[in-house]
Amino acid sequence: MASFLRTTGRVRPATTRLFAYSAPRTAPISLRRQHASAAASPAVPESGEQPFFLDEPAGPTVQTAIPGPKSIKAIERLSKVFDTRSLNMMADYGKSYGNYLADLDGNVLLDVYAQIASIPVGYNNPTLLQAATSPEMASALINRPALGNFPQHDWADILETGILSVAPKGLDQVFTGQSGSDANELAYKAAFMWKRQHERGGHHVDFTEHEINSSMHNQSPGAPQLSILSFASAFHGRLFGSLSTTRSKPIHKLDIPAFDWPKAPFPSLKYPLDQYAAENAAEEQRCLAEVERLIKEWHAPPAAVVVEPIQSEGGDNHASPNFFRGLRDITKKHNILFIVDEVQTGVGATGKFWAHEHWGLSTPPDIVTFSKKAQTAGYYYGNNELRPNKPYRQFNTWMGDPARAILFRAIIQEINRLNLVENTAATGDYLYAGLNRLAQQYTNEINNLRGKGQGTFIAWDSPRRDEVLKKAKSIGINVGGSGESAVRLRPMLIFQKHHADIFLERLEKIFKS
Repeated sequence: MASFLRTTGRVRPATTRLFAYSAPRTAPISLRRQHASAAASPAVPESGEQPFFLDEPAGPTVQTAIPGPKSIKAIERLSKVFDTRSLNMMADYGKSYGNYLADLDGNVLLDVYAQIASIPVGYNNPTLLQAATSPEMASALINRPALGNFPQHDWADILETGILSVAPKGLDQVFTGQSGSDANELAYKAAFMWKRQHERGGHHVDFTEHEINSSMHNQSPGAPQLSILSFASAFHGRLFGSLSTTRSKPIHKLDIPAFDWPKAPFPSLKYPLDQYAAENAAEEQRCLAEVERLIKEWHAPPAAVVVEPIQSEGGDNHASPNFFRGLRDITKKHNILFIVDEVQTGVGATGKFWAHEHWGLSTPPDIVTFSKKAQTAGYYYGNNELRPNKPYRQFNTWMGDPARAILFRAIIQEINRLNLVENTAATGDYLYAGLNRLAQQYTNEINNLRGKGQGTFIAWDSPRRDEVLKKAKSIGINVGGSGESAVRLRPMLIFQKHHADIFLERLEKIFKS
């Protein structure tokens, strides 16, 4: 059997832990010991690659079928009070550590799905535990403020030292919300208010009595006939406004009233990209032309275009930087906003902190939404021009959560301390190369491999995708799918080359079976 373990990258049981996770000295050590009850043994790579976590398991351990007897019992109990039909795995987070997810039956899986791309720096990360148990966090949790009315005294400091320290270039303000879907909903509201203010002549022009009265009847001009343009196969959330821009799966949309908003085609590229450059460029131009046509002709004019850097839930669909630069030019030409949905791609997953940094835009997006790996309640970045002309127009009781902002600040500090964006870029290149070798050997198993140069944000199409996902668990790998046939990889930022070796070897076992 072909091996993808590097000569210098094999792991061995650790007798001396010289290359241990270098957590801050004040980080609690209880959780470092807690995971030891997991079945897998700790390991240290023989290479110069320094593990980020002390005593992380050497590899997966599978002791029972998944779910095992203890998990089945727990699932049966939960199903009486909670809908478990979408359940993937019953986890034991007390025994999960680093890149490894444990269950109640002693199974320990290498997790390359990471809670649907939302765990950034490992299970039970000591630095995050330190932040979570600080007096500052305790106060934020038990005194959760209504931020719009009663912000805590250090809210500006929390934002400036955390969220705003990694703001995309050109964006200097943040609006805090409740979820990724909520971030997009708030961004859409901001776009509509911005558009109408421009049409009236600016912030200084007040509403007319007709606008005020008609808004209470859900009629124009107070409730204007405007729209948000999104793309086929897009996913932007499951709330009412965001759901009208979601086009990935019918199950999300069935029975829910929706806005009559335009849908543009997203480029359907051929892989490998370098072999189909001309065809793909023509396809992207076709889609850009349709975007511009819809902007000019749709009966409810778009106030914004919203797009994901990589369509995630819709099947991991890619487009080139030229396509996104074209979108930016079109939105500027027609004076509408360019919203980039980085809920899944943001915070280092693609080898840059924000995926849109790969595009080389001449002017930044107008709004960038984010959540997931930021562990935030769902926020968007913008600028002063997006502030509505009056208070309470973008408002709810909590308007976000200081506790989550404090946690994101700790995540940012950990990413910077360990150079995790650079790690993700290097590990992604290594992982993609290994998958490309497998694709050449098992031509019926890996089709349309994509994500080269996009960190660990990698996917391929599998003719027996669901079977692959199921078998992966049986040999100790937790991996997810997207769209109709894609296997998508969403490992944490602490995923390293020795983890990639484990994944590649076990994936080959699936193909051989």
